[in-house]
Amino acid sequence: MASTAAYLARRAAQKERVRILYRRALKDTLNWAVHRHLFYDDASNLRERFEENRHVEDLDTIDRLITDAEATYNKWRHPDPYIVPWAPGGSKFTRNPTPPQGIEIVYNYGREDND
Repeated sequence: MASTAAYLARRAAQKERVRILYRRALKDTLNWAVHRHLFYDDASNLRERFEENRHVEDLDTIDRLITDAEATYNKWRHPDPYIVPWAPGGSKFTRNPTPPQGIEIVYNYGREDND
């Protein structure tokens, strides 16, 4: 029974690694595709590459395939990925940071005496 539990745990870890790898590769495909119609073709090709090895059952072969796929992904990763402007690393991230303590912002400047 311990071997069955170990087998199931290893298969679950492999499925998680494949899921993470697929999502990363799919998001990186968006960085390479200039237009959506190009992205759809690339995403379809990526899915086919993953589906080719769906039938493999040997755990060591699956580990080798995952390692090879991760190496290929790291080799072909986009050097300058798109970052949403307001996300960390984006061009608008903390563009207007909160002022430090002790600084008072006067919103009605110039209208203080006209009340």
